[in-house]
Amino acid sequence: MDIRIGIQHAPRELAFDTDSSVAEIEQKFSSALAANGVVRIGDSKGQEYLIPAASVAYIEFGTAQSRPVGFVS
Repeated sequence: MDIRIGIQHAPRELAFDTDSSVAEIEQKFSSALAANGVVRIGDSKGQEYLIPAASVAYIEFGTAQSRPVGFVS
């Protein structure tokens, strides 16, 4: 699943592909917000991201849309 996370006071969003489900990520952020902590999320390439839960502006879940290849006539 494709995920994009906007962080307050950061000029760019964090975008990556993960094998986690929406419910799993939502639960991680809810737990971290309750504890004023940090969320640890891994992507499909094996990289880990530590995100301060209190600084998250938005989370966008979605799938990568395929783009047409070639020329349109």
